[in-house]
Amino acid sequence: MSPSTLPSWPPSLSAEQHEYLLLLASTYALSHGFILLPPKSSSPPTHTFAAPLSLFPTPFPRQLYDFAREIQPIYNALYARVALDWEFLDRVMGGSVSKVDTFQGELWRGWRQVREELVQPIQLGIFRSDYLLHSTSTKSDMELKQVEFNTIAASFGALSQRAGEMHRYLASATDQYFGVSSYLEEESSYPHNESLEQIGAGLAEGFKAYGKKDAAVLFVVQDGERNVFDQRWLEYELLERHGIRVIRHTFSELANLAQIDRTTKTLLLPSPFLPNAAPTEIAVIYYRSAYTPSDYPSSSEWTTRLLLERSRAIKCPSMALQLAGAKKIQQVLCEPGVLEDFLLSEDRPDVGFGHGSGSLSQADVDKLRETWIGLWPMDDSEYGREAYHLATTQPERFVLKPQREGGGNNIYRTDIPSALEALAKADRAPGEPEKKEGYILMELITPPQGLHNWLVKGGESKARKADVVSELGVYGVMLFGDEEVVLNRGAGTLLRTKGRESDEGGVAIGKFCLCEICVPFG
Repeated sequence: MSPSTLPSWPPSLSAEQHEYLLLLASTYALSHGFILLPPKSSSPPTHTFAAPLSLFPTPFPRQLYDFAREIQPIYNALYARVALDWEFLDRVMGGSVSKVDTFQGELWRGWRQVREELVQPIQLGIFRSDYLLHSTSTKSDMELKQVEFNTIAASFGALSQRAGEMHRYLASATDQYFGVSSYLEEESSYPHNESLEQIGAGLAEGFKAYGKKDAAVLFVVQDGERNVFDQRWLEYELLERHGIRVIRHTFSELANLAQIDRTTKTLLLPSPFLPNAAPTEIAVIYYRSAYTPSDYPSSSEWTTRLLLERSRAIKCPSMALQLAGAKKIQQVLCEPGVLEDFLLSEDRPDVGFGHGSGSLSQADVDKLRETWIGLWPMDDSEYGREAYHLATTQPERFVLKPQREGGGNNIYRTDIPSALEALAKADRAPGEPEKKEGYILMELITPPQGLHNWLVKGGESKARKADVVSELGVYGVMLFGDEEVVLNRGAGTLLRTKGRESDEGGVAIGKFCLCEICVPFG
């Protein structure tokens, strides 16, 4: 059983201890690359600051932490099977969502345009399943509830590992945090997290599956990226541990550089710095952009995305796997019988655990459903009409989610009725569904009360004590084809902690802090 309450936190420090701890944390972060670029940074950059951090690790129930890690390979297998089911993707994403959501519509139509031309059956997924603790007055124990499943640009794997290393250093340098709490004195309070190494190893496995030692990995990145060090650590990991070179380009740069060999469909990139050198062959395309409409300011970016999709390079993710991560897919999977069909049907491709580690079972289905909370469509179905009634009569219980990644797009609580009213008044083309059908309704997860921590916003030299909410992310890596699994495993964890007053936020804008997990109880 998981605990019903979290321990009193954080432990008390003297003013001198607090200042010393803040100094140690800040200097460790700066000297170990646990950093971000400031807004509007110069090129090349001349200044950085420590990534948002917490002075203490954050307590999390051991049983639920272990459970989240245990089920990650099942989630990996589920979303791989979704990506391979073209008929399902067409029905769900090619329906009303593609008609009312311009971005998802472009993604689905682009994928449909090129999918019969695809020459690379292998797909690489670097996933992250995000959870919150859920505690209600009607239940004595905390539960683990999934917020979302990310199939593209699942970030902070490298910096999360650095956060854990920082907290282990702080414990060592302060005699286990000055001996102020028994929770900080056990080795198990600082679980080893090797998300950087494991995500890097997943990219290396994709490179190996491609089979060309003189090829490279392409990172497709955003202009003005502030979270560049999280990406650079992966680049250095690939080069130093695996001997794999990384090339970084934005969509706008690739529009002028990317070439595909007409015969082999090999993706080739000439060097803008060595015009007489032979172009570099690309084995794996790893997207750290391409997940938001602002990444496609013109038709040129979509043209480039389709060019890359047609190539023989292994995509991380493919367009199909990106579509599988949409909020609408998450909602439909919750409908009766859908999850069972994907995990238990004998007609599905044998994309399970891989390496002969066993098939999927009813127990696996039950474990995933245990992490779900109420999800409804916003269409004219029976479920959709129920959702509309709930959203307009009990809005304080819900969040309205569009098909977007990256945070900052959701509509919460009492803002929902007016938002639905505005969507109903929005202009529609003849035959176009209502705009609300591009959204899903999700029951709000209720994090337990009373947990605090000292948070340090990036670029600031002081900490503030805040009532906090922590979101656990579990990374997964999966390399799979139409009929086989090469690799399926968990790949470390991420804990992001923010002040309870903030519904939305991100690490890069200072609302979330990166923490190591403290799991000494339960």
